[in-house]
Amino acid sequence: MSTMNSRPGLLLLAAAAGAAAGLIGVAAMTASEKIEQLFTRRPSSYVPARVLLTLLGRQAGDRERPFLWNHAMHWGTGAVLGALRGVWAAVGLRGPRAHLAHTVVRLAADQTVENATGVGAPPQTWPVREQIADLLHKTIYSIVTGVVAERLVAPRLESRRGTASH
Repeated sequence: MSTMNSRPGLLLLAAAAGAAAGLIGVAAMTASEKIEQLFTRRPSSYVPARVLLTLLGRQAGDRERPFLWNHAMHWGTGAVLGALRGVWAAVGLRGPRAHLAHTVVRLAADQTVENATGVGAPPQTWPVREQIADLLHKTIYSIVTGVVAERLVAPRLESRRGTASH
């Protein structure tokens, strides 16, 4: 059996396909954000850039708008969490339940790094419109990422062990 046909090899391929799906999901999320911002006049958030810079040891002020760092974090997070979605597709975690779970993972990942670095505030402290916008866009990201990952990655590693009890 070749390395790429082994379980670890197939998982690696699924993660790579998922990362590509995640980038497509970020593109959809970004487009939805820009359309929404045209109507709501909500400004772009630079929290992702500030998080990344903080993780790299540089404190970014709240007035800074580091455009390239923002995109690096935005697209990087999308690719990393897309890789997870690709692995899920390979092991049979697919469809609407997986989309919902992945949305929760996306929201939790963002909130974890934003709050752990001290750059962001918990969502319950945000205005309701901001909470709705964040949920909407992260849901779009996860659904698009999931649909693409499921088209790219067959559930070749789905197991039937443990279906009756654990």
